[in-house]
Amino acid sequence: MSELLNFNFPSEPTVERVTLFADVILPLPLPRLYTYRIPLEMNDEVLIGARVIVQFGAKRVLSCIVADIHENAPEEYQAKYILDVLDDKPIVTAPQLKLFKWMAEYYMCTIGEVINAALPSALKLSSESRIQLHPQYNPEEDELILAAQEEKIIYALQQNQSLTFTEVGNLLQLKSYHKFIKSLIQKEAIIIFEQISDKFSPKVVKKVRLSEHFVQEEGMLEELFNQLTPKPKQLDVLLNYLQRVPVHQDVNQNYKGIEKNVLTNNPHLSVSSVNSLVKKGVLEQFDQVVSRFPMDVEAQQLPMTLSEYQEKAKDEILGLFKEKDTVLLHGITGSGKTEVYIDLIKHALEAGGQVLYLLPEIALTAQIVTRLMKVFGDKLGVYHSKFSDNERAEVWQGILSGRFQVVVGVRSSIFLPFHDLSLLIIDEEHEASYKQYDPAPRYNARETGLMMAHLQRAKTLLGSATPSIESYYNCQTGRWGLVSMTKRFGKAQLPDIELVDTRDEQKRKNMHSHFSGKLLTAIEERLQRQEQVILFQNRRGYAPFISCDECSWIPKCKYCAVSLSYHKYNNELRCHYCGYHERMPHDCPACGATTLKSMGFGTEKVEDELKLMLPKAEVQRMDLDTTKAKNSYQQIIADFENGKTNVLVGTQMVTKGLDFENVSLVGILNADTIINFPDYRAHERAYQLFVQVSGRAGRKGKPGSVIIQTRDPLQSIFRKVRNNDYQSLYEHEIEERMRFSYPPFVRMIRITIKHAEEDTSENAAIVLAKDLTDRLGKQQVLGPEVPYIFKIRNLFLNEIHIKLPRSNTNLRAAKDQLSQAIFNLKLLPDFKGLRVVVDVDPV
Repeated sequence: MSELLNFNFPSEPTVERVTLFADVILPLPLPRLYTYRIPLEMNDEVLIGARVIVQFGAKRVLSCIVADIHENAPEEYQAKYILDVLDDKPIVTAPQLKLFKWMAEYYMCTIGEVINAALPSALKLSSESRIQLHPQYNPEEDELILAAQEEKIIYALQQNQSLTFTEVGNLLQLKSYHKFIKSLIQKEAIIIFEQISDKFSPKVVKKVRLSEHFVQEEGMLEELFNQLTPKPKQLDVLLNYLQRVPVHQDVNQNYKGIEKNVLTNNPHLSVSSVNSLVKKGVLEQFDQVVSRFPMDVEAQQLPMTLSEYQEKAKDEILGLFKEKDTVLLHGITGSGKTEVYIDLIKHALEAGGQVLYLLPEIALTAQIVTRLMKVFGDKLGVYHSKFSDNERAEVWQGILSGRFQVVVGVRSSIFLPFHDLSLLIIDEEHEASYKQYDPAPRYNARETGLMMAHLQRAKTLLGSATPSIESYYNCQTGRWGLVSMTKRFGKAQLPDIELVDTRDEQKRKNMHSHFSGKLLTAIEERLQRQEQVILFQNRRGYAPFISCDECSWIPKCKYCAVSLSYHKYNNELRCHYCGYHERMPHDCPACGATTLKSMGFGTEKVEDELKLMLPKAEVQRMDLDTTKAKNSYQQIIADFENGKTNVLVGTQMVTKGLDFENVSLVGILNADTIINFPDYRAHERAYQLFVQVSGRAGRKGKPGSVIIQTRDPLQSIFRKVRNNDYQSLYEHEIEERMRFSYPPFVRMIRITIKHAEEDTSENAAIVLAKDLTDRLGKQQVLGPEVPYIFKIRNLFLNEIHIKLPRSNTNLRAAKDQLSQAIFNLKLLPDFKGLRVVVDVDPV
């Protein structure tokens, strides 16, 4: 007590001045984090995982993510101050930061490249970011309280459509101008967008409601009826509104109103009458900002019962999850894996966790989202590259806020800010589409997803009818659990597979262009029975190349060592590597002859010829050329599902997981190009493609058939496909890979050396291969070698392959040696302008 009495309380509390520093992740390919000083007044505002604005270099202003906060000033340079704080809560979670660091280390890139790939553009700002007036803000009518600097900005935006951050700084003549931009954003007076992307505008719907006094004041509604009696069309509009909105039962329903187009699109109501009621003040028109992801919430209680066989598979999976973190569900095509997934998602949500459902293709999300919506309603988020930046940012924020508990998406979904992930489902886990090729990070979403699940202590379920050899090996060695589904759902049976020898068909003169007589007859029979057909050709465009009949001239790309593909729809020749295109010539530039012929065939030619041969067929094509628009996938699939088209021609997009109940025939037009490919995975991929596309036929009890056209029907791969014999494929492949040291027995790293000069590229590759051989050993380094396509985008390529045995290799040490060798190579004066690309686990 005496100590307390003798204590001197200061008149004002003393605040200890602690100088804090923040390590930030800049969205740039920098080898290490950069440190900034936190202004004292921001000590409590700067949070790990939140965005801050910093100046980098002389003029660049960027937003970046705070990775760490500490009291250690950098020794190598004087830390600049953070300019402003963008978030009052982290937008990147702690598990995400750990994952991003792992990705940078494992895939040998920088964490800045990872964060640049991870964040939607709408969450990234730079000095080139622009501001515009908010579409809902009217400076003349809205009475916002604005500071003088804010008024200046608003006035400037009324004169100009948009301003860059730099222009705002010049306008205000202030270094610290970001707080005024931030304030205007919070007041919803302005919005930010990137120069390269579309300007953001919230999704707004026009709605109408009955003016309040007609509902609140007694007798007013009856009086309104009397007034409108002489105007029956306007009375019809009012009655239609009241049928939809029972205002006497619930006044609040009137406040919500209905979408105006419900009335204006009604063929029995007059549009002018609706507008007249709005003008008179009977109906009040207002705008409402709505989510870009409206969900059918009412359909959440849709019943779904698993079959006894599916229930058994689900119970086995849950049982294995008690002792293993990862389980592979090996279920044949049409076995009902999706229903098992949905039941497991329900199970995870009931336990309070989050779920990520990964799919390899956007086309698959289009079909499966409809099914998932009916089960999970507004808990479901969708994430893929066809969405705008702002739509992706909305999903990102929706996960942080807890709005979306289930997300279905493609490979980029592994970047999303899950904080309580309990289940990760990777469907069609064998697909190469999970691999990102360019730019860095060159990650595989399957492997990255497994690490994400590990960091969040979540369970992972991988599913496939044709698992990758590596995944099945993990099950055989006991690392993962394995559950098999060997029967199709319900009464559906596996399709009959018939091989057609195209050489024999040609001898018999039974080939009609690229269609055998058997295939054409089978298509005609299905169309007569009003059934549907899928045709698979693994090349897009009209023809792989054209050639002069006289001098054999073939047009080549100016920038790549490839021939140009002919696209008939645009009448152009196009490079599928760099995008270069030119008009189709009328005559040969070499000899002047007019005998230019298309060689080979792609999906466009298949579609074209089929329309000529079967004029009554409704043919549609699904490939990279026809699915560029945002909703093109959904439209093509919807047309096929609804029977508007009865023949779907496509590339690999049509092979993956699509479920059409009326498809009874699948045709594979040129099987040999897939099998005869110089790659150790060629047979595995061929088997996967043939089985997957075959699995689209006969899924709902209707007998299915598959016709495979080949010049070599005796190849062993066809026997395995016909017998659905994955086990034989696995046993053959695993023996070959063990003998010749390929995954899963080694880790592979491909190094690609690129330079504008062919000799420089070759010499650099030789020097690097020598250094790596000295560091890692002769057995581990293959090459250098010139790849089949040796020039892309005016750069000459050389490749070196590294094989690191899994059993006795220190992977981190080996990668450090590789990084050091590349670093030393770039320091040599002879190799200026050299690009070295490292691809870990190439596929």
